[in-house]
Amino acid sequence: MSRAWAFLRRDLLIEASYRLNFLLSLLSVFLAAAVFHFLGKIVDPSAVRGAGPDYFSFAIVGIAFSSFLRTGLFSFSNALREEQMMGTLEAMLATPASGAEVVLYGSLWRFSFALATAASYLAVGALFFGLSLGRADWPAALLMLLLTLASYCSLGILAACFILVFKRGDPVNWLVGNLSTLLAGVYYPLEVMPGWLQALGKFIPLTWSLRGLRRALLEGCGIGELGTEMAALAALSAALLPLSLALFALALRHAKRTGSLAKY
Repeated sequence: MSRAWAFLRRDLLIEASYRLNFLLSLLSVFLAAAVFHFLGKIVDPSAVRGAGPDYFSFAIVGIAFSSFLRTGLFSFSNALREEQMMGTLEAMLATPASGAEVVLYGSLWRFSFALATAASYLAVGALFFGLSLGRADWPAALLMLLLTLASYCSLGILAACFILVFKRGDPVNWLVGNLSTLLAGVYYPLEVMPGWLQALGKFIPLTWSLRGLRRALLEGCGIGELGTEMAALAALSAALLPLSLALFALALRHAKRTGSLAKY
């Protein structure tokens, strides 16, 4: 815990020195919520029936949590890349902290900020644009979020493997990030896509996550009613997590053996 706090405190101090950036991030949340609020006025509510009461509610949940979950995808590789660029990666890996700790703890601030941003989207939507969360089942939503984080963090660790070995060029983040935006139902229901694209979307963790989160937050569905979504996420996590950890260990061993940790 002391190591985790040391990493978090370091990154917090760095970010606190850029106050304008923090304020602009909050303003961006409000502006994005406003855009989708007014866009929702020209979208027929029946177009999202079964996925939310109206388009704005559907979209704001998708935007809030897709941005948070993409942090799990990008944070580990970004943390490694920053340490490489600053020339501190090799020094940190020479400390008692393991490679996994350096990657995990170096991403804590990103996850904290992304969670705060997601909460800000919901708060802005509820306070200013009529988003109704009165029926929300928060324990079910939290469990959905944790299961999705496990799968997306696994993909993020795979992306970090490419950064360790190839330094630049990350096909995992590129492929999963773009496919998630297209196929996971962030901005529009899956039902508007052709059947073969809907089938592909079922292999993306974000698809099941947003479906479960919308049902939990907008319809009040409990844990017992989200069995399909949770089972899909648990299966994806069980398959991806051991694989990603094994590959990261191999990538780290390769970088140490070739002496390329300090290269970027």
